Amino acid sequence: MKLRVEHITSYQYDSPVRYALQQVKLTPKQRAGQQLIHDWTIEIEGGTQQLHYTDHHGNGVDLVSVDSGTRELVIRCSGEVELVTWDGVIGTHRGAMPLWTFLRPTPLTRAGRGVRSLAAELRRDFATDIERAHALSALIIEKLPYRIGVTDAETTAEQAFAGEGGVCQDHAHIFIAAMRHLGHPARYVSGYLMMNDRTQQDATHGWAEAHFEHIGWIGFDVSNGHSPDQRYIRVATGLDYRDAAPVRGMRYGAAQENLVVQLQVQQ
Repeated sequence: MKLRVEHITSYQYDSPVRYALQQVKLTPKQRAGQQLIHDWTIEIEGGTQQLHYTDHHGNGVDLVSVDSGTRELVIRCSGEVELVTWDGVIGTHRGAMPLWTFLRPTPLTRAGRGVRSLAAELRRDFATDIERAHALSALIIEKLPYRIGVTDAETTAEQAFAGEGGVCQDHAHIFIAAMRHLGHPARYVSGYLMMNDRTQQDATHGWAEAHFEHIGWIGFDVSNGHSPDQRYIRVATGLDYRDAAPVRGMRYGAAQENLVVQLQVQQ
């Protein structure tokens, strides 16, 4: 399957910006099943691409400086990715980060009383650890229904679990926290998902991966209740959302920003 992505991120400022720097992770990863990436481009308006590098998680990163005095920064990326049918299995661990790193909790994925009690609800008579992971995924969405507007990018796994709902980022963080508590390396994934019912979307997608002995990394999309398939484009990975965020940065000055995202993913 070949997927076409058109993704525009606009930062609109209410006064001229003195200085800002954005870290952009929007280049799909090369991996088994996602080898052919056609004409992937990133264009900037209101800023300058300073450099491109690969970070410690193997993510392609573009560093963008915002032009002094600008009132709008536009990041436009587009291209095609050819995928084959797969069942969410990424396989053997690779990269500069040792596997034990992904057992380390972060502020967003620390397993507190709520997450530990969630993990304790799982029965102990599963045939495999993978079955237990799928049961955990189902339990999370049962306890925390998908609901927008009640969490934000800084909401921790514990805060989300104690709330009234959450989005894909929250579901992934809870899953990661619980899997690490159970002794499995786990990581966050950001990317694109082709929806079956619409082309226009207002955000990128996020899910989780856990590592199992003799098999390797397997993906779990908690929000949608299944493992990623050929509709998913894997872009960036990390210990949590902050590591894999599509765009993240800093700025000086009193300007307030308004973020607008336009996204199309289609076959």
